[in-house]
This record gives sequence, C-alpha cells and structure tokens, in this order.
Amino acid sequence: MASAPRGAAAGAGPIGAVRRMLSTLLDLAQTRLQLIGNEIRIEKHRALQMLAQVLLAMFCACMALLMAVGLVLALWWEQRIAVLSVLLVLFAAAAFWLQHLVRSRRAMQDHPFAASLAELQEDLRQLKETAQHAPPQEPR
Repeated sequence: MASAPRGAAAGAGPIGAVRRMLSTLLDLAQTRLQLIGNEIRIEKHRALQMLAQVLLAMFCACMALLMAVGLVLALWWEQRIAVLSVLLVLFAAAAFWLQHLVRSRRAMQDHPFAASLAELQEDLRQLKETAQHAPPQEPR
C-alpha cells in the first residue's frame, strides 16, 4: 500500500486549511505593518520639513517686521504714539487671521494613516465575505 507524500498529507484536511489561513493572515499583517511603517516615516519627514520651513519663515517675518517698524518710526518720529498704535492693530489683526488659516488648514488635512485604514477595512470586508460564503464542513 502506497502512502501519501508527507507534504500532501500536511496540506490536506482541516489542519492544513487552518495553517494556510494563518499563513495568509500573517502575510496580510506583515504587509499592513510595512505600509503603516512607511506612512509613519513619510509623515515624520513631512512634519519635520514643514516645521523647519515654518521656523525659517517666522524668523524672516520677524526680522522684516522689526525693520519695518523701525523705518516707520524713523520716518514719522513726531507721531510715534499714533504709528505704534496703528502697527499694533495691524499686527494683532494679522495674527488672528494667520491663526484662522492654520486652524482651517489643519481641519482640512486627511488622516495620516488613511491608506492603511482603508486597506484594513477592505481586508476585514473580504474576510467576512469569505466566511459567509464558505461551505459548511462535514463532520468526520
């Protein structure tokens, strides 16, 4: 009597099906973790780049404002109280406007892990669909 090859026996039956399913789930989990890791790296790089640009822009803006205030005060020294009052109102209005822009831009941004979440939701949908359409196992 010829016996079945070892590999065929290990892959057949309910135990083999469970092993294949676990292997597939582990492969899926590994792919998703790699995707999340890539997205974290991209988001970190983007955040650091944006932070550096914002800090440089703020420094340049502060220097320009300091020079502008000095120039305006030098030109209209006799009305320095009025000039400083007008500049105070202008700077306060600009600060509130910029705060509004930052808040609205932040609210419009996508979730940083939107692609990973969409893939995980699709995986769950497919697993549920497969579980619903699977034929019932016959007892042995």
